[in-house]
Formats: sequence, structure tokens, C-alpha cells
Amino acid sequence: MKTLVCFGDSITAREFDEEGRERLTPRIAKEMPGWKVVNSGISGNTTVDALLRIEEDVVNHHPDLVTVLLGANDSAIHRNVEIELYEENLRRITSTIGPEKTLLISAAPVVEERQDARKNETLQEFASVVEKIAADTGAHYLNFFKKMLKHPGYEDFLTEDGLHFNYKGYEFLSEAILTKLKSI
Repeated sequence: MKTLVCFGDSITAREFDEEGRERLTPRIAKEMPGWKVVNSGISGNTTVDALLRIEEDVVNHHPDLVTVLLGANDSAIHRNVEIELYEENLRRITSTIGPEKTLLISAAPVVEERQDARKNETLQEFASVVEKIAADTGAHYLNFFKKMLKHPGYEDFLTEDGLHFNYKGYEFLSEAILTKLKSI
């Protein structure tokens, strides 16, 4: 059986919402029979935190593919991970996993009126870094920032905090990831 590890922060963490509806990894697992799908998301993680746990939470699973969705916390005003450090950390994560097995996913835009710790301009800069790393290393890439921003009414995909996904948002995210995974 092949293994997919979903590595990330709160967008990846937890398999069900408060009402018991599926979030990211259960949706992916249903559409990828024959694959073991491991949820390695931890709320609040930055790339700094992710590097500290990559061996245990990713490498030890001997994955065939890994989705990496980090950046929403790195780009937050109160976390303030400099973009250069974010780039360095993401390159180390990609190298540790192996670029051929890595799907780098840019963080989603936020609804700024509801989110005071993150700005879309900054998230766009972080997304550009993700794209650059994928191009430089040969890792797979999903420009989720751009995909979501182009969707009319993307604000309806987010909860009242303007950052986290609701049920419709997870449907959109999982479909985008599944489409990309099936092309690899």
C-alpha cells in the first residue's frame, strides 16, 4: 500500500469539524483507495516547528507522496517568520522529503476584514516563494493562493475568522489537491 502524508498546520490538522463533517484527509482518503493517508498537521505550526518534527511525522512513515501546506502562520504578523527563513526552511523540508515526492501548496488568501494577523499581499509574497522553490527543486506545485483568489466568492469558503476553512472550503481544497495528486 502506498502512503500519502499531509504535512501542515491547522488547515491540515484534525480530520472532522465540530459538526462531525470531514475536513481534508478523510476526503482525500476516500478518493485514493489503496493509499494510506496520514494526517501530520499541527495547529499553529510554522516551517520552524515543522522542521523539528519532520523525521517523526513524515519520514518515519516512508511516504510515496507528501503534501506540504505551510505558510499561513509563517506570514502572520504575530509569528513573524522572515520570508528568507521561510524559504530556507521550505527548501530543507523539500530536500528531506525528496522533491519528486513533494507537493508544495501555497497558503490560501484570507478575508482581511475578518483577519487582523495576516494580509493577502504578504501571503502572495510567500506563495511566490513556494512557486520558486518548486521550480528550483523540481517539486510538484499547487498555486492554491491564486486558484482560490480567482474563485468568485472565495470568502464563503472561510469561517468567521477569515482564515480557516469551512465545509465548502475543504471541499474546494481537497478537490484541488486531488486533481493535482492524480496528475503526478
